Amino acid sequence: MMQLKNLKTTKINIKMTTKSTLAFLAAFIFAILFLFSCTTQKPANEPVFPEDHAAKLEWWKDARFGMFIHWGPVSLKGTEIGWSRGREIPVSTYDSLYLQFDPVNFNADEWVSIAKAAGMKYIVFTSKHHDGFCNWDTRYTDYNIMNSPFKRDVMAELAQACKKQGMALGFYHSTCDWYHPDFPLTSPGGSVEREVSNLDRYTDYLKNQSVEIIEKYGPLLVMWYDVPQRFDSIRGQGIIDRIREVQPGILVNNRTGAPGDFDTPEQRVGGFQNTRPWETCMTIATQWAWKPEDEVKSLEQCLHSLIRSAGGDGNLLFNVGPKPDGTIEPLQVERLKEMGNWLKEHGFSIYGTRGGPFKPTDWGVSTHKDNKVFLHVMKWNGNPLKIKIPDLGIEIKTCRLAHGGPVTLTKVASGYIVEFDVQEIQPVSTIVELEYAENIMGAEPVEIDANSLSYEKPLTASSNSQGRWSNHQWVELNAVTNGDWSGSFWEPEAADKNPWVEIDLGKPEKISRVVLYERGSAISGYIIQILKEEKWETVYKGTEIGAKLEIELQEVTAKQIKLVIKDFTGIPGIYEIALF
Repeated sequence: MMQLKNLKTTKINIKMTTKSTLAFLAAFIFAILFLFSCTTQKPANEPVFPEDHAAKLEWWKDARFGMFIHWGPVSLKGTEIGWSRGREIPVSTYDSLYLQFDPVNFNADEWVSIAKAAGMKYIVFTSKHHDGFCNWDTRYTDYNIMNSPFKRDVMAELAQACKKQGMALGFYHSTCDWYHPDFPLTSPGGSVEREVSNLDRYTDYLKNQSVEIIEKYGPLLVMWYDVPQRFDSIRGQGIIDRIREVQPGILVNNRTGAPGDFDTPEQRVGGFQNTRPWETCMTIATQWAWKPEDEVKSLEQCLHSLIRSAGGDGNLLFNVGPKPDGTIEPLQVERLKEMGNWLKEHGFSIYGTRGGPFKPTDWGVSTHKDNKVFLHVMKWNGNPLKIKIPDLGIEIKTCRLAHGGPVTLTKVASGYIVEFDVQEIQPVSTIVELEYAENIMGAEPVEIDANSLSYEKPLTASSNSQGRWSNHQWVELNAVTNGDWSGSFWEPEAADKNPWVEIDLGKPEKISRVVLYERGSAISGYIIQILKEEKWETVYKGTEIGAKLEIELQEVTAKQIKLVIKDFTGIPGIYEIALF
């Protein structure tokens, strides 16, 4: 009996050992899989972008869309950041605003979520604007947010929120500083020379703060500098060299005084440029900082700015100005969400693309990725709509409308005709997808025929406010024929009581249709004239124009055509004149 009992006990021990072994093996396999996953997946806090400079620049170009944020104590007044110091607001009052700055509703996670919902891939936040106020816990000046009633490092919180949500982060850091006693210029607008200053000492201050920001909140995607008053290329390059000692792969824009990595057209979409990266910076409303009841751009204006940027081979850095309580205006949030909804459906034609291969024209732009070209048709004429595109020397396998409607592609001697009915026009942009037989990335950009007779034709005007800002849009005469019907515009000088603008078509052309795009609604009377036998002949009279007005003419032949504004209030403005 004893032997049997011992044998039974032995069997039980063997079973228990088998269970233990299986449990051990399961735990071991789980541990191996866990360790493997840790080595193949990015940790939550690792940047979403590569650190290598060239690879980072390509990542940035693929991203195409970022959020700009201008914010500080000036939001308490609702005036422009930096520029209103010593102008609308006395210097002493402006410099004391931080003592009242207590944005109790600031939530960095919410800001990042808003950017993500908009389809944005990176954020650039103002660490310091021209007014010198610092939005972080800096050891180099007491003029910072830790000495406000808020006493929280918003940049630390924003950096953490970006890491948590997988959003790339960079900082705007003003090159000039109208508050700092060592900077040679002060307010208003850097127009006043200080009696005593020390630019070398200020440059050290700028370098030290830049390094501090990268060390505290990096690695960063970009340092975005601005207004390099008194900074030449050598001094500016010194800033870039210093921060790259800390983070070698960091991107830098072109506003230190040195060229940097990319250009930065402001409040207008840049022209086509694929030889050097660029990024348009633009406000969603009319002011960089928060302004009460500010006018927000329409969804079409917002998305056209993004699409035209991508089509020109550039990025769009789109600005919001949070309120003094730390929240972003609900209307701005809603507009950004609408942009994000459009990108969910159509982002394939924006993200990861490059501009071209067809250069922008009056009807829209093109982008391309791998073996596909996306034609963004944003303006049209006639029914059916016909678009002529050049032959790239590579077979087009398929042509389709992204929304699925009917479209035809016809081979002609000089290229192809893409044709579809006007009823297929989609809100914002009608996307035609062309699939080529080979990869066309890097294809040489080619000009494309315009539909409008007036596209990029020379102009003259009674007067012109060219080269100045008006409500944060760029005023220039050539805006009238540059194909951008929602960005830059022409307006006469304020003293001009009989404004007109004239287009020279270069040769006599048959004209049967005119499309006018007005900025605002100042015009209440106008005429259209053509030059006939050395005399101006009126061919049309009208009253209001508005956002878009299509005019059918009895066909006329003319080389020169003129819009004469007869009645108006304030200062009239014209985005575009298209002739067909």
